[in-house]
Amino acid sequence: MPAAGPLSLESRRIEALLVDLDGTLTDPFDGITRSLREAAAAIGRPVPASDDLSWAIGPPLFENIRRVAPDADEATVTAGVAAYRARYGAVGKFENVVYPGIPEALAALNAAGLTLHLATSKLEAHAIEILEHFGLAGFFASAYGSQLDGSRANKAELIAHILSDRGLSADRLAMVGDRKHDCLGAAAHGIPTIGVEWGYGGRAELTAAGAAAIVATPAAWVALARSAAGL
Repeated sequence: MPAAGPLSLESRRIEALLVDLDGTLTDPFDGITRSLREAAAAIGRPVPASDDLSWAIGPPLFENIRRVAPDADEATVTAGVAAYRARYGAVGKFENVVYPGIPEALAALNAAGLTLHLATSKLEAHAIEILEHFGLAGFFASAYGSQLDGSRANKAELIAHILSDRGLSADRLAMVGDRKHDCLGAAAHGIPTIGVEWGYGGRAELTAAGAAAIVATPAAWVALARSAAGL
């Protein structure tokens, strides 16, 4: 059963969903960890093992670079970001796997009349390329992500921009994501989050961050979203 959180889905009629990318629609582990390891090497920091980098799926890139180089000044962080983006932009963005059941879930959500907007901390240009490459772009009315200077990487800031740019009403929305950043960013605008268990945060993280509900499969996500939409 979904786990209850402080923001409820039951008190509203959902018309649209803000949907995370990494860990929600696709598993980006190889592309992100390989690119982060290359970035660490480029700025002369110890290169973590890939298996130690699952924490890097979800947080903003600048935050990840600071974590692998905690003593770095801003110039070094910027150099690390550039090294990461050079590899990720060339090959890492396609070292990615769409989770089973996701295309079918997105099609079912569209068929139910729900509008989908991508809301990711990933660089917006890369996110759009990923959606297009994996045949998911057609399910989304819009796609939003971070900018080259690191702005809109914070989910609360990103969602504020989406609400303003699209003229959306927060009380008709739900967020869908796998990490605490999704829950906390959405909650800053009074938007409940449907947490997904197949990503990288896990049930404990999502519950602690106040997810309104947690689902174990894409089919369960569709069922819950339909219910929240009054269908």
